[in-house]
Amino acid sequence: MSSVIVYVSIRKNLTIENGGIKMDKRRKRNSRRLLILLIALFFTTVMFTTTTYAWFTANKTVTVNSLTVNVAAQNGIQISADGTNWKSIVQTDDLKGVHASTYTSSVNQIPESMEPVSTAGVIDADGHMEMFYGTVGSNASGQYILTATKETDTEGSTGRYVVFDLFFKVDAATDIYLTTNSGVKTTDTEDTGIKNASRIGFVVLGNTAAGSSIETIQGLNAGATANKYIWEPNYDVHTAAAVAHARDVYTETTTQTGASALSYSGVKAPIADTDGVLLNVSGATQYTTRNAAFFDTVTPAYKTIAGFSEKPQIFSLATGVTKVRIYMWIEGQDVDCENNASGGNITYDLQITTEA
Repeated sequence: MSSVIVYVSIRKNLTIENGGIKMDKRRKRNSRRLLILLIALFFTTVMFTTTTYAWFTANKTVTVNSLTVNVAAQNGIQISADGTNWKSIVQTDDLKGVHASTYTSSVNQIPESMEPVSTAGVIDADGHMEMFYGTVGSNASGQYILTATKETDTEGSTGRYVVFDLFFKVDAATDIYLTTNSGVKTTDTEDTGIKNASRIGFVVLGNTAAGSSIETIQGLNAGATANKYIWEPNYDVHTAAAVAHARDVYTETTTQTGASALSYSGVKAPIADTDGVLLNVSGATQYTTRNAAFFDTVTPAYKTIAGFSEKPQIFSLATGVTKVRIYMWIEGQDVDCENNASGGNITYDLQITTEA
């Protein structure tokens, strides 16, 4: 006669029946269901409280996949990427090549793609415009909150925005204007609208006589006192998605064509998640008022409609050589910086003339 040896462990879900162990199937099923629910609840909570989104969008990074920069000068203006080799046109390759040869102290940042940043136009001691990169997450109540970290201009092809030094030479004090060929355009068949969130900034770092040494010319730096000018192109056009984004996130009313310029607040200081800065507050003025430590209302020095026909004056050049630091970026606080604008190809064109 064979014998049966039974090993019994003390567990709530085990019973002894007919000399053997039988698992209570009902309790087992209930335990599994409870475990699954608890796991699901745990991951839902973790995802809800820690998921972050690309800045000012619900689920994408707004990235420009192709970038072209062209700067041209007309009517007696000479331009240079290094302050010593003068020409009438400066292109992307010129800006990339000077650091290794004739302008070793350059900090020209020409990335292969771009992401949204924001600025209130503050200039630091190095003569750089302070830029901030943000992400949007959720607080415990499910509200969208914004955090932002300060960017650093870096020589090379990394970074989230374009910035480079350009030198202008004129024989007499001269007012300069943008030609109607200037602007931010797209080469895509389907316009995503990302060009409408673009900005161009000019930081005038100083002037010296044309015969000055190259060290003096390249070293011009007015620091925090430098005059700066922000240009907002294409302010009068928006995609349907951008119109909805303006309404739903910023409580701003606008139209797809013929729109008035919208005010906005640029970031001026780092923002931590513990600061509790909400993304969806009403309008630029309230945004700044409620968060004065982190934002300033930005008033661009000049704005142009899409396909503008009159040449706007941008600033004046003194006799000799003037050093200007030029920024090109996607403004994260612009209503056009939204999900559907992600991706695309844009070209930044600057054509400068002395003719009004």
